[in-house]
Amino acid sequence: MKITRITSPSARLVAVAALLAFSCACAVASDESTLVVSASADGLSELDTPAAVSVVSGDDLRRAAPRINLSENLSGLPGVQIQNRQNYAQDLQISIRGFGSRSTYGVRGMRIYVDGIPATMPDGQGQTSNIDLNSVDRVEVLRGPFSALYGNASGGVINIATQQGSQPASVEASSYYGSFGSWRYGLKAQGATGDGSQAGDVNYTVSATRFSTHGYRDHSSAQKNLGNARLGVRIDDVSTLTLLFNSVDINAQDAGGLTNAEWRDNPRQSPRAEAYNTRKTTKQTQAGLRYERQISANDDLSLMAWAGERETVQYQSIPRAPQLRPTHAGGVIDLTRHYQGIDARWTHRDAIGAVPVTVTGGLDYETMSERRKGYENFVLRNGTSDFGHKGDLRRNERNLMWNLDPYLQTSWQLTPKLTLDAGVRFSTVNFDDNDHYITPDNGDDSGEASYHRWLPAAALKYAVTDAWNIYTSAGRGFESPTITELSYRNDDQGGLNNLLRPATSDTLEIGSKTRIGNGLFNAALFQTDTKNEIVVANSEGGRSSYKNAGQTRRRGLELSLDQQFALDWRLRMAWTLLDATYRDSSDSAKNPVTRGNRLPGIARNMAFAALEYAPEAGWYGGAELRYISKIQANDNNSEQAPAYAVTALNGGYKFRSGNWVLDLFGRVDNLFDRSYVGSVIVNEGNGRYFEPAPGRNYGVGASLSWEFN
Repeated sequence: MKITRITSPSARLVAVAALLAFSCACAVASDESTLVVSASADGLSELDTPAAVSVVSGDDLRRAAPRINLSENLSGLPGVQIQNRQNYAQDLQISIRGFGSRSTYGVRGMRIYVDGIPATMPDGQGQTSNIDLNSVDRVEVLRGPFSALYGNASGGVINIATQQGSQPASVEASSYYGSFGSWRYGLKAQGATGDGSQAGDVNYTVSATRFSTHGYRDHSSAQKNLGNARLGVRIDDVSTLTLLFNSVDINAQDAGGLTNAEWRDNPRQSPRAEAYNTRKTTKQTQAGLRYERQISANDDLSLMAWAGERETVQYQSIPRAPQLRPTHAGGVIDLTRHYQGIDARWTHRDAIGAVPVTVTGGLDYETMSERRKGYENFVLRNGTSDFGHKGDLRRNERNLMWNLDPYLQTSWQLTPKLTLDAGVRFSTVNFDDNDHYITPDNGDDSGEASYHRWLPAAALKYAVTDAWNIYTSAGRGFESPTITELSYRNDDQGGLNNLLRPATSDTLEIGSKTRIGNGLFNAALFQTDTKNEIVVANSEGGRSSYKNAGQTRRRGLELSLDQQFALDWRLRMAWTLLDATYRDSSDSAKNPVTRGNRLPGIARNMAFAALEYAPEAGWYGGAELRYISKIQANDNNSEQAPAYAVTALNGGYKFRSGNWVLDLFGRVDNLFDRSYVGSVIVNEGNGRYFEPAPGRNYGVGASLSWEFN
């Protein structure tokens, strides 16, 4: 798996240019309506796409909701397990068909995009903290084989598009007040000059949000400032330019996990956080530029470029003794990342004989440079350790990660009823670690690693009727280690963990999609076999090392119904059965795995039902029920988070008068005050697996908008 490393930035640019020229010359590229590489301006079609895909509109995300977390209205999607940790220092916990369930912070094992800019770094680690729900137009969630065409760590894909400004212009102010001292203020303006078809037409959307909470648990307060802007310009009759800007600033305390006994004794406690003053600050700013041009009646060109910076400082609850070991990285993480990338593609639509054909080809290049430092989380005062302060330097390294992925995708309308979609991506992921903290007892940990894989996918769709499609698909994906997983060897020696190999997954899926009146019923049956699953080998003293655990299997069934009836009534239901188990045993002394054990962090059964009454104006309301079966907390299945079912109610009134729209609402979550574990920290070395969810909690909100007619 070792490949030649290109060290010179100029050499990399030459390589990018050469591959781009090759892809444009040899592989005409992507239609804006193609399945994976690019979605159309109107988004993917749930009925016609030959893959398991769910689409949620921005209006649905915001209806009677706090507009703070994606977990508020995405938890009802089949195959998606999204948990609010009640910890803004660690982000949401999201998994799709079990991929990503092991992440102890941020998002792992799936790709997230916001307006085409990856929120997932080249090594597969991502976050949702910069997503502005105030300005989201739609969220597309892709599951199954075609996810692999997004490259490394794409066990699933979440694609978020923000609103494009339109006429008439409007301005909206919104607010939310909830339990635990939570509040949010937001302001959004959008509009356009012209209809977007003439040279010089401009559209814009600008949004800003301020959020603060005391937190459900002790030592869990947080503040978050978020801004998002989108500006589109029609350059001429055949080309457009879109400018994107996003900024987020988070200051959050970290309550940490609890043992089973601690959770049952007092779920709101945080016994270690106060002593260590655990906390995290994050600042991120990014900008993007998308150029689209219609070259001819059958050809389109799209160029997307972006760059950003993310700074993170985190104080952890690590005792003094482990940090005194010569090779320990300390209890404070000080991290600065610069990331940038370009995605270029060309679309061609043609016909071979009587068969319409669309070909998608392009090149994706992403890079990230990281300055990572570690410090002791204490200083000595009169011979006593005073925790929560940055102490002596214990780690200093510069990491470079980059990927260079050409891709090709095609769609063939073989007959009026039969469609073939196929694609392939050659994905490379490269790591270069330069250690600048070298002492007599802490050797040089520098190293490099490179991985590459061919990622093919294909699907056949048959239109039984205009309202009923069936499909079958297959594909291969892979998941490289992240830089964190590569950092430490299992034998506690220096250097990268080069024995750690990427996980490779093969997926088969069959599905059916049926339009029933104003509703849609989806069913998908799938099996994913994974080799070299990446798992924790050892976790203690604030330091985790990783290993490959042989083969695993994920088999499941997903059913969903979204039905509108009697004009203003809507019923949404979803059920997921996911059997995720180890197929090999491991004799590791510190973290043994037995064949047949369930993969931790994954619920075997998830069910969701919601009934809503939502007219255009006047009174509205809804109720929802969510069930999740027990979740294993570790690989040996010795600890579990119990199953639970929770209910929520919401109601409000929308008043329209002339150019004004006033929306007032209230909601109650966990109506019956159920005590349950909201998320699990998989394989936590001290047995602190559990992050409790709040009991019954309340919230009220309002939004007021004005249209400039």
